[in-house]
Amino acid sequence: MEQSPSLEDCLKLLQGERDEQRLAGLLLVTKFCSREDHASIRRVYDAVGVRFLDRLLRTGMGKGTVRGDQGHNQDAYLQLSVTVLAAFCRIPEIASSKDMVSKIPLVLEIMPKESASSFLEECYEFLLLVSTSCEDGVASLYESGGCHTMELALRLAQLILSKMSRESINNEYPLELSKMVAAVAREFALLHNALKFEALHLLSAILSSEHSSPVHEALRLMSDNMWSTYIRVGIVAILQNRVAPAEKLQALILAESSISIIGEQWLIGPMTISHGQEPQDPIPADRCLLLVSESARVEIAVLLNELAYLKYEASKDTSCTAENILSKQQNLAIAFSLVEKIIKLISNISGGEGSSISESTFIKVISGIDETIGVVLEYIQDAKDHGQNKGDDLLASVRIIGSYLAETPTACEEKVKGLLSYMLTIEGEGESRLTVALCVHCSPFYAICFLFPMLCQITMKVEGCKILASSGGYRAVVECLIKLIGPHDHLVEDKGGIFLACDTVMNLLLKREQIRIRLDEPIFVHLLKALAHWTEVTSDPTVLLMAGSICSLIFDATSEAALLSHPNFELGALNSLNQLILRSLAVGGQGMSDDAKALEDLYQIVAAGYSRWADRFPHIKNFVERELIVFGK
Repeated sequence: MEQSPSLEDCLKLLQGERDEQRLAGLLLVTKFCSREDHASIRRVYDAVGVRFLDRLLRTGMGKGTVRGDQGHNQDAYLQLSVTVLAAFCRIPEIASSKDMVSKIPLVLEIMPKESASSFLEECYEFLLLVSTSCEDGVASLYESGGCHTMELALRLAQLILSKMSRESINNEYPLELSKMVAAVAREFALLHNALKFEALHLLSAILSSEHSSPVHEALRLMSDNMWSTYIRVGIVAILQNRVAPAEKLQALILAESSISIIGEQWLIGPMTISHGQEPQDPIPADRCLLLVSESARVEIAVLLNELAYLKYEASKDTSCTAENILSKQQNLAIAFSLVEKIIKLISNISGGEGSSISESTFIKVISGIDETIGVVLEYIQDAKDHGQNKGDDLLASVRIIGSYLAETPTACEEKVKGLLSYMLTIEGEGESRLTVALCVHCSPFYAICFLFPMLCQITMKVEGCKILASSGGYRAVVECLIKLIGPHDHLVEDKGGIFLACDTVMNLLLKREQIRIRLDEPIFVHLLKALAHWTEVTSDPTVLLMAGSICSLIFDATSEAALLSHPNFELGALNSLNQLILRSLAVGGQGMSDDAKALEDLYQIVAAGYSRWADRFPHIKNFVERELIVFGK
């Protein structure tokens, strides 16, 4: 069996008398020599010699010859020379040598003539390593780069971000990165050539990373936030001109990151960056809002159309299709996030928080949002028709629908009514793992949470309750509340929807006779146990009265004997409910402060219910009356 060449074999070739031997040795080295093995790299460097490396590079550039070359291998020589130069310069002593510094002008000369990304990456790596190893390297880079200095700086920064751990860089150098953002943002606003896109890509890479929180915080703490204006100006310039769709998407990603740092108000702000005389035709402060809204609308329409084709019509047998779907889902998430933030901004403005939006922009933005919601509902309908109810794109679609309907619950009423029961079944990729971990019922979780603001609104009326009751959707709502407050609630990070969930369930229970839902189902037994768990260690009167009210309304339709006969209900659970009812009544009987007057209605539900069902719950009745006597109440 033939043995693979060793490092010693390569070194013998590199020290050979003929150039063909040295070339063969270098080619072998690139195949098996690790970039971290500095000792071996040093031996290779010493063996090959700087004179041969210089001749190899110049031959690749067409300025010299390697013995034995017939002029047909120029590109290969150039690629090989740059590869080994970048590898050698990973050793600081080699990178700082005069021989390497002298090659900076040559590398800069060849870069504009090459387009292969891997080749250019090695060129930038060489320039980065040499220029940062010694002062002569920096001087040579500056003197040789001339007007290309900005491009090199941007490219080198991108190279660092692509090669290093993003998490480590962000955690170790948040202040430095925030200063870089401020500097690059200014160039992003001022440049009017291809470098504008380089600045866009760098800003997007820094600010949109999942590890960028430390940088975001550093930017918030900066005394001068002019960087945010520069980014706004740059994004507007990109979005209002004819540029490639990929560049517009990058601009939207950067806009989403900027809003995450500053808030929705970032969308409205000054568009002037000069400190001198104001331009004759200043750009309106709401131009960024209009362009981002319109661009996000177009992006969503295109992405949903492409996703529908890939999921339901294109071949599903290729990994390329799966990767394409994932990429489009990620882009869709950005566009959806922007629309959600715009909905929030418009809601705040409509609520009287002041406005710099012109009437025409306001109308266009609202119209665009309405159109987007219509497209999203069609996408959900398409998924329903194809029997699909799982996917992060579908879950994100439900979320944006929920955000929209929270502000306008009667919008798209017929479409929403027809899709509501289906939307309550939608779950994201991997959500089943959460359901299994929760060890409870199997209904989806996040989709229901996203819809709670709307569900809470529509169940205030009997018609809305009937929609949930007729479709069985009330069960999914109750199961979701159990997950939020039950024994496994520590597995649920976002508990912001608890009170919306409680209000929705309360609305259903208060209208149960009109909508005819059965309260003797096992799910309501599980809810009683979850409510008892929720209130075990709290003294919050809102929590106690909300839980007590729901319990009281469920007790209206059952009895102690019926509960104790249920296989999943034991005496210990009844004892916990004793405490809940007692504490609810005690809180309401203490004389509420002005701030707590809003809880009076909840107390009345508990007290009035107790008077109706107490005789059917002798265990609770005896406990409550005994404790109230003890405390003299």
